Amino acid sequence: MPKEQIIASLDVGSSKIRTVIALLEEDKKMPNIIGVGVAPSTGMRKGNIIDVDEAISNISAALEDAERMSGAPIHHVFVGINGNHVESFDSKGVIAISHAGSEIIEDDINRVLEAAQAVNMPSNRRILRIIPKSFSVDDQRGIKNPIGMIGVRLEVDAHIITGQSTIVKNVEKAVHQAGVDIDDIVPASLAAAEAVLSRRQKELGVVVIDVGCGSTSISVFEEGATLHTASLPVGGESVTNDVAIGLRTSIDTADKIKIEYGTTSPDEVNDRETIDLSLISKIDNQKVSKKHLAEIIQARYHEIFVMVKDELRAIGRDGMLPSGAILTGAGVKMPGCLDLAREVLGLPVQIGFPTEVEGVVDKIDDPAYATAIGLVVWGSKYEGRSYSLASVDFKKFFGNMKGWVKNLLP
Repeated sequence: MPKEQIIASLDVGSSKIRTVIALLEEDKKMPNIIGVGVAPSTGMRKGNIIDVDEAISNISAALEDAERMSGAPIHHVFVGINGNHVESFDSKGVIAISHAGSEIIEDDINRVLEAAQAVNMPSNRRILRIIPKSFSVDDQRGIKNPIGMIGVRLEVDAHIITGQSTIVKNVEKAVHQAGVDIDDIVPASLAAAEAVLSRRQKELGVVVIDVGCGSTSISVFEEGATLHTASLPVGGESVTNDVAIGLRTSIDTADKIKIEYGTTSPDEVNDRETIDLSLISKIDNQKVSKKHLAEIIQARYHEIFVMVKDELRAIGRDGMLPSGAILTGAGVKMPGCLDLAREVLGLPVQIGFPTEVEGVVDKIDDPAYATAIGLVVWGSKYEGRSYSLASVDFKKFFGNMKGWVKNLLP
């Protein structure tokens, strides 16, 4: 009878809180999804907690929903975090190899990554993730995995992702008070990529664009490594606000008509088509132009993709990614979004659906679940498979922890 462990994820978004529970079996490569939960996120805005009690209630509701479906209790979760406060930069670390034989071992990888973290940062910033892009051994550059090589000097080019300490701590507090422990906090941009990208796409060069409610995050991969990440301060909420202002409606009405009638292709809408707001709202009773709605939505989505293009241009990858762009997040379900992205970015574009999982696929075959699914995949790949003290195989657990750096290397 193979050993089985439970792993759970919690995607703390500004619109929805999503939870996924997966079963991990030793003889299977992919996590088996057995539970999915979702709840409105009324205590968050643009990645920040604005009401702790509401956030705790939202998280608890999503966890209970997933537990009810799976029949398994959740004690630990991998948490996905996003928002304008998430920032990144590149750094270098250098160490000397002084032990006998000068053969590079895992401890040297840990030391050089620690050296890369020794940078001046504001006191209110916290490192969420440090990712090795490539290594150099003496004069040999572009090395992906230096373990076992001989040398006297080891250097790393690393990508460091940080978050604002107080915001991260508030999320941690809300999750803990909802009754679960945190296995790890992972930037949403990296988690979404784990769910939708293949190894070949990461090797050739690809950008993942996650359009959420409060922000849009991007992650660029090339030669199997993370090349660049960024968080842009626009998302689905910005579109709703534009519609409310442009059509002079309430926010709730704007959100309803955006979802029901919205498109980013105004040329495909008849000039005479109107929407009678009195049929969907008790507050608004006017008729609005469906074409005008599409023009408002198109303008904001165009801005989002132009900002992404600017990020790619800044790192010299504008139009230079063979695997193109993969769109994830609830915001990319807007009709016409793919065509607009292709036009602006000048790249092949497709919607990203989770591929590294099995189970209740009909529940999670949705780009909005990319981060939640990616957190499960992340945990199963990088963090070992034993999380519950009731079922820990300690020998295996510490063996996995010893090798986690090796697994993280591209």
